[in-house]
Amino acid sequence: MKYMHSIRTFIILLVVLFVNSATQLFAQVTFKASAPATVVEGEQFRLSYVMNKEGRNLRLPDLSDFDLLFGPSTSTSYSQRTVNGKTTSESSVTYTYILMAKKAGTFNIPPASITIDGSNYQSNSLQIKVLPPDEASARSQEPGGGQRGESPSAGSGQVAVSATDAFIRAIVSKNSLYEQEGFTVTFRLYTTLNIVNIGKIQFPEFEGFMVEDIALPVNQQLQMERYNGRNYYTADLRKTLLFPQRSGQITIPRGNLEMVFSVPSGRRVSTFFGSQEVMVDVKKNLETNPLVINVKPLPGNKPESYSNAVGTFTLKPSISTSETKANEAITLRLEISGTGNLKLIRNPEVVFPGNFELYDPVVDNSFNVTTNGLTGIRKIEYMAIPRYEGTYAIPSVEFTYFDLNSNSYKTLTSPEYKLIVGKGDPSSVTAGSFVNRQDVIAEQDIRFLKTGEPSFKSRSNFFAGSLIYWLWYVVPMLLLILYYLINRKKARENANVALMRTKKANKVAVKRLNAAGKYLKANDKESFYDEVLRALWGYFSDKLSIPLARLTKNNIEDELSKYGISDILVGKFMHILDTCEFARYAPAESNAEMGQLYNDTLAAIGEMENRLKKNKQDK
Repeated sequence: MKYMHSIRTFIILLVVLFVNSATQLFAQVTFKASAPATVVEGEQFRLSYVMNKEGRNLRLPDLSDFDLLFGPSTSTSYSQRTVNGKTTSESSVTYTYILMAKKAGTFNIPPASITIDGSNYQSNSLQIKVLPPDEASARSQEPGGGQRGESPSAGSGQVAVSATDAFIRAIVSKNSLYEQEGFTVTFRLYTTLNIVNIGKIQFPEFEGFMVEDIALPVNQQLQMERYNGRNYYTADLRKTLLFPQRSGQITIPRGNLEMVFSVPSGRRVSTFFGSQEVMVDVKKNLETNPLVINVKPLPGNKPESYSNAVGTFTLKPSISTSETKANEAITLRLEISGTGNLKLIRNPEVVFPGNFELYDPVVDNSFNVTTNGLTGIRKIEYMAIPRYEGTYAIPSVEFTYFDLNSNSYKTLTSPEYKLIVGKGDPSSVTAGSFVNRQDVIAEQDIRFLKTGEPSFKSRSNFFAGSLIYWLWYVVPMLLLILYYLINRKKARENANVALMRTKKANKVAVKRLNAAGKYLKANDKESFYDEVLRALWGYFSDKLSIPLARLTKNNIEDELSKYGISDILVGKFMHILDTCEFARYAPAESNAEMGQLYNDTLAAIGEMENRLKKNKQDK
């Protein structure tokens, strides 16, 4: 049994390896047919079969609608390239046939078959549109060659490109439509001449439309098209999808394009291969034709839930959960898909319960620009946070659009959602990419309006150069000068010793009298009278600028008279001096008499100071 099981496993592995090898072998073989999509009746064209391996027994399909003029011609190509150290090689074998269409129409070429490595392969089928010959020209034309342009004017030798040899058409998919209904405008080049160069391109402005450009193939090949009884090589220069934003007649103005064509000059030269016509380069400014678009207004009976949508749409609603907890977010999602002006759709209004914290909806667009319009999905997510527990109902959401198939308004609705909110964590906070409109706290983030009279400042008034600006310089300068003058005066006065002694005489006398007052309190009679005498003699010496050695009662009386001191006050001073000198040698006096003497001395000095100040002021 064990031996049979091993054999069975080995056979299965061989089968798997054979199937994988065969699959890879089949996957590596390509067999493709190619031919122009459009040809002209009576003109030759190429039908090619390309494969990446050498084959045999190539069998063509029924080609009864075409004349087989030549073939097959076989060509082989080989290429090798190295990318990031990895070398790959490719080879191809091409079988080419020359055919000519017998009549105009559209014909199918069925698949051909070939044997490669013992296996049969089939190519793809082709559809070829055969155009009738030009009505304006009796002769046939070579593929890719140009028809003769305007004949040179007689004697002028000038060659020009006629309006029928090359031009640009602005082709609209429809010119009568509803507001917000999409349509395409294609700027297509028609030419019978060879293009040498493309110059400045200026397409018209699409005022009144929302514009979406449709991507064109990068390596666009010229195609044949019959227009006004003539066959042209064509190429789409630009294709746009437009949505009119207002009703009425809207005009798309002209655009222009500069191109250089190779045009036969009408002169022929003899060459090694025979007589040939000389070609010249001619610049031509091509203008597009203006377009008038008749835009019809939408019917006036617009429902309140109309979301500015025009086209064909479907609505897919969903909700993240039907049971949640307080302070936990829920999301209601609406997916609007279809074809129309998806970018211009307004978000449907969702009515959440009043105690829900709401956030701005998040929109995710996934659109494709096609010739039929904008196709895709618009996903709208409404986030809300229930703050309190309970059972809530979210009403159905209505989305109304204008349906172009029925030319009427249609409303799509979502079901009503029941939401059960349990008790949650009050401190939990849900964060996301939503913008919370309740994060704005009125008292902190929004200030009250100022209702008082505003004070305005002229933009031409500057602090530099103003009065306050200069006062900042002048006032400190004046204060500095004043300080200098006062300091200089004080220094000059301090240098005058006699003057300073005169000014300080009162202070020195009062200081000595204070010392006498202490002796008075101590009942030290001798020291008291000595201190009073020193105070008076020192005061007169300083005030009268007379040295103590020369100071006598007589010269004191004389000097005081010169200062305008009354005789009474002079008599008081003399009495005080006499009393003090007598008391130093007389029996002890009472403290009351000493105190009276002390007060009289202070009063006399004060009266003398006042008198001297008055005399100074009178002067």
